[in-house]
Formats: sequence, C-alpha cells, structure tokens
Amino acid sequence: MSRVNGTDDDLLVVEDLVKHFPIKKGVFARATGAVRAVDGVSFSIPRGKTLSLVGESGSGKTTAGRAILRLIEPTSGNVHFDGLDVTSLDRHELRALRKRMQLIFQDPYGSLNPRMTVYSVLAEALTAHGVVPKPERRDRVYELLRMVGLPPEAATRYPHEFSGGQRQRIGIARALAVEPDLIIADEPISALDVSIQAQILNLLEDLQEKLGLAYLFIGHDLSVVRHISDYVAVMYLGRIVEVGPVDAIFARPVHPYTKALLSAVPVPDPMRVHERQILEGDMPSPIAPPPGCHFHPRCPDCEAQCRRADTHLVEIEPEHSAACHVHAPPKV
Repeated sequence: MSRVNGTDDDLLVVEDLVKHFPIKKGVFARATGAVRAVDGVSFSIPRGKTLSLVGESGSGKTTAGRAILRLIEPTSGNVHFDGLDVTSLDRHELRALRKRMQLIFQDPYGSLNPRMTVYSVLAEALTAHGVVPKPERRDRVYELLRMVGLPPEAATRYPHEFSGGQRQRIGIARALAVEPDLIIADEPISALDVSIQAQILNLLEDLQEKLGLAYLFIGHDLSVVRHISDYVAVMYLGRIVEVGPVDAIFARPVHPYTKALLSAVPVPDPMRVHERQILEGDMPSPIAPPPGCHFHPRCPDCEAQCRRADTHLVEIEPEHSAACHVHAPPKV
C-alpha cells in the first residue's frame, strides 16, 4: 500500500510490527524458540476509513490488533497514531492516548461485567477518563444508548437480560463513550446470528459517517469485509501477503492465497459457474515457518524460487501490493 510511510491523511501507520511469544522450557525457563504470531506487518489507515484484516484462524489478525493498542507489548516495530509514536509512550501517556483508540470485542457477553448494570458499564469509562463532569454523566449514558439504538431504560438492566445483538450494541456504546478516533473491531459480528449481523454492520457504518471514525476491522467473512471496507489486508502466517483498496482486492486479486479465500465466498447466482480453489494441507506452525515464501507448501503455483527466496510486498498498481514471486513483478 502506498501510504505505509504515512501521509497527513493517515490516522494510523503501522511499520514492521512484530510480536513473537517466547517458548520456554526447563528448570531455568530458557527460551528455546518463539511463536511468530506477527512477523513484520505494515499498513496504514486514513482518517474516517476502514481497513479490514482477513485471513484464516491463527494468521495473527487479533494479535496485531492488540499489539497496536499495546494490550500486549510488541516485540519490535513502530505504531504511529496521529503522528505520535505509540510504542515509545510511557504508562501515563498511553492511558491518555487510549481515549482515542478503543476496542470492540468478539464476545459481547464475556466482555461485559455481569455484576454491573449497563449504566455502570458506560459510566465507568466516563469516570476513568474524565470525559464529562459527574452531573452530566447520566445524560451522556442515555445519549450513548440512543446512538446505538437502545432505549434509555436499558441503563438499569444487566448484561444477561439482553440478546447477543443488544449486548454488542452496549459494547459499541462503551467504545464510543470516550469519543475515540479509531476503533479496532475484533470480529464483532462472528458470535451473532446472521439476521443480527447486518444490523450491527449498518450501525458501525452509520456511526462512522456521523462521527468520522476510522476502523481496523478484523474478520474472516469476506462478504462482510467487502461491504464495510475501504481497504483490505490479507494475512497469512503472521504476514500481510496482499493489501489494497477493496475493489482491487475483490476484482483483481494477485496472491494465490487471496484467490483461494475469495473462491470460498458463496455467489448468489445459481446460473453462474463458480470454481472453488481448495488449498491442500494446513497452515504451517508459526514456531517454524517454511523457508522462502511461507505459503509455498500449499500454493498451486509454487516454483523453485518460492521455496528458497523470501517474499516482500511489491506494488502492482497504485495502493495495491502483493508478496508473490510468480504473480507480482520483481522488486526493484
């Protein structure tokens, strides 16, 4: 993606983000290896836009999102938010910045304290960050509930009294409470019924339009991703293998892994011939990734150079890059 180094339009710029989890064994807990969960990820998100991270389970999507927020500490790399180096902030500076970066969790029930009313859940965020004076908190809580499509009366109830979709609306309201600029949505609809998923997606899009929010949307359902995204980054084994505008990714995919993912999306046209590309084998272990291109053991187009030479993102067209020896031009 051409904006990896950042422009004035970029709210978030991630450069060579790495997160390795050490494997320790023995009496002295010596490190004998590492799980390469995120292995050199770079992308950027313009203000008010949505970038989606997609890929199989275990590709490193959620770990990348949490490392950006420093809920887990990155091993290396840089994260710049609105010009600030997030990775160099101390505890107090990071706490102040977190008002502008919030997270929507995948499980809308597990992320809410069952012993707290909805009012307490939302007021806690307001109190912790001092967003509004105490006399105005009740009105702010009611406003947040209305923003996400819930009545003010919901404030007196507990999380178990709501449906899954309603609980996710409460989670969204909690993220909005501190007036963020960026929201990382970690598969926010995967635990919901299909009939409710569209409602939550439409709510997120409406809020983005009204509040100018930027989203990092983490998901695996490409039909959903196509609906909500401006840009898409495809992850495989801790790395981004293709990134670009959503229309380019869906209309002109380059990497064989991207093509395989797209071939799995159902086509709502019984007259259209839809050819599936089935990948053989499982994703290799992130403890010992294959040499060369990490995808080569499963790639139908693998050549000799794929087994020995590493890959790097190469620009295919403006803002559209892919990491593939066979289908991308050589890096100059």
